[in-house]
Amino acid sequence: MDTSENPTTDAAATQATTPAAGQPSAVDTRTIDVRDAGSMRALAHPLRLRILGLLRGGGPHSVGMLVDATGAASGSISYHLGTLAKHGFVVPAPERERDGRERWWKSAHEMTTLHAEDYLGDPERREAAEAMRRTVLDSYHRELIDALDAELSLEPEWVTASDSSDGGAQLTVEEMRELTDDLQAVHAKWWARGREPRDGTRAVRWITHVFPRSES
Repeated sequence: MDTSENPTTDAAATQATTPAAGQPSAVDTRTIDVRDAGSMRALAHPLRLRILGLLRGGGPHSVGMLVDATGAASGSISYHLGTLAKHGFVVPAPERERDGRERWWKSAHEMTTLHAEDYLGDPERREAAEAMRRTVLDSYHRELIDALDAELSLEPEWVTASDSSDGGAQLTVEEMRELTDDLQAVHAKWWARGREPRDGTRAVRWITHVFPRSES
């Protein structure tokens, strides 16, 4: 599972790093691989997930900018930034501070990854992972509704280039894994091409899910 407010996808790792005790392991400077229950719970809070998304999608922010973007109180923002920092998701950005009166923060990575094999055999981590994933799914729903509401302000060509689709098939577990790999390769291609703004571009978001269909 890849989760990020910034439209990103897992790219090839350049170097594995050894995490500090109790910390998520970072595959490279682009990706943080969440393995422990505490880090999962940190992202199970909607406001913390929103803050992280703003920092990933919009670059460094001051506390005041995050207050304006979220409507939360400055004390609440500072508390949640501290929690995100504790688990390695964000770091201070002192290079953006001009007068020292307000702290700036930036994301430490571009994307978060969560792998089922890291939590399926551990009840505590499985519970924390489920809470995190439910929060992420709620954030996806909000993004899609926001995008629908924003369509009236878009140029027609951007609306017609958009897509909302689903599909289904009878697959073996090996075929399902192949489908997932194919989609991740498509994500990686377009993430690599569009990591930096260029003339004529705008931020574009995509969300995919591959899962066994419930029989209930």
